[in-house]
Order: sequence, then structure tokens, then C-alpha cells
Amino acid sequence: MSEQEIVVETRQLTRTFGAVEPVRALDGVNIVIRAGEFVAVVGPSGSGKSTLLNMLGALDRPSSGEVLISGVSLDAVRNLDRFRSKTVGFVFQMHNLIPTLTALENVAVPLYEARMSKSARRARAAELLGLVGLAHRLKSLPSQLSGGERQRVAIARALVNEPTIVLADEPTGNLDSRATTAIMELLGELNRTQDTTLIVVTHNTHSANMARRIITLRDGKVISDTVPKDRFERDLIEFRQSGLGQALVEEDRVPDRLTDIAPALRELLRKV
Repeated sequence: MSEQEIVVETRQLTRTFGAVEPVRALDGVNIVIRAGEFVAVVGPSGSGKSTLLNMLGALDRPSSGEVLISGVSLDAVRNLDRFRSKTVGFVFQMHNLIPTLTALENVAVPLYEARMSKSARRARAAELLGLVGLAHRLKSLPSQLSGGERQRVAIARALVNEPTIVLADEPTGNLDSRATTAIMELLGELNRTQDTTLIVVTHNTHSANMARRIITLRDGKVISDTVPKDRFERDLIEFRQSGLGQALVEEDRVPDRLTDIAPALRELLRKV
């Protein structure tokens, strides 16, 4: 798959909830993501991050606009369940592993719709668990694994069908800082070595900064779409996402001690 091929595109994507007092969770979102990209979607609570992911994964339908995966509009897909199973891999904050199945069996679950023998399914699942560093945990139940290990199993399960894209919704939300870094490094490694197209929703700025591109949402709109080139630029993006950074950009009230430098800071932040 060419790195130039567009695998995800949204066109004026809008999602409205409620009839009496409608709320626009997404408001005319236009994004293009190419094969092999590692994209973090960030923004404050209620900005539309998870709603966007649900739209991309065909878990919800837009109120208007459209989503295209590899050039195919989801509006034209008749069997969305089959489409998801072949095209999209999901990783959630809660790993959603089946507690009575081993790591190997959990990873093999998506393969039951494929025409594969039991031995082929087990071999493929073992291969993926090896890829995420859990070759020694094939027979372990979820209760016998750490939080980070359970999330690695979930990542292996998301990859087992060789999906076009992997969507991860707060994949490190329940992990400590050490496990968070390990999971994000693993996702980055999979992106580099397997050319996996990754879209990760996160509120964790450190996690977002490990991606190769950062899309920032606010009030359902894309307010920035950047490819950080160095640590300084990543720090600026992190500052822009803070309350003070947003106040500066929108020319809201800022602390008196920053009055003299506010114009220069505002100009700098608007460039990232």
C-alpha cells in the first residue's frame, strides 16, 4: 500500500445529538489521513474526539457529511459489521478481553469469521502476540496479566485481521505513566515496522507527542493539524492545548504578568 494512498477521508462530517436542544459533537470536520500515518487526535473533554473515532470505525452514522475508507463511502456499505471486521481494528480504554479465554484465544476471536483452520488461527494469534512481546503469555487468562499486558493483547487482537486502519480510543487511559509510555512506544514501533495506519484518541499530551501528526479538536471543529518537527514545536502544541494557551490564542483575559508578552506568545501559538 503506497504511503500516498488516502485511507481515511471525512467531508464536512457533522454529528448532532438531541432534538430539543441539539448539540453538535462534530461540526463540518474535514480530514485526510494517508496510509502508514500515526495520528493523535487531541482536545478537551467534549471536543468530539471519541465521536470522530466512532464515525471512522462505522460504529455511528453522521448527521451529515460522509466518511470514506480507502475511497469507499461508508454510506454505500451495506454490511457494516463485515466491513468493520475486515477493515478496522479497535483498541479501547477498557481492553474488552473475554475473561474466560486465554491471551491466544482472545486474539484469535476476530479470525473465526475467516476461512481458516483452527491451527492456522492459533498460529496467526501466536504470531501477533509475539509481535507485541507476549510470546511467553499465550496461555494466560486476562486476570493473570498486568494492565499493560492486557492492552498489548488488545492491540494484537486489533491487528490480527491485517486491518486497513487501527483506531485506538484512550488506549492508555487506565495505565500508569510507565505502562503508558511502553504502549505508545509499541504503537509507534508497529507503525514503523508494519506500516500500520494508526489513529489514536488521547487526552494525554505526552502520548500525543509520540505520534507523528497531531489533530486538535475543539467544540467539534478541527482547530489545528500539525506535524511536529522537534521537541520545541511539540512543547508549543502542548502549551496551546492548555487553558492558558487557549486563552492567549482566543484573546481572552490573561494574567497581568503576561500582558507585555501576550501578543508575541499569541502569534507564536497561532503558527503551530
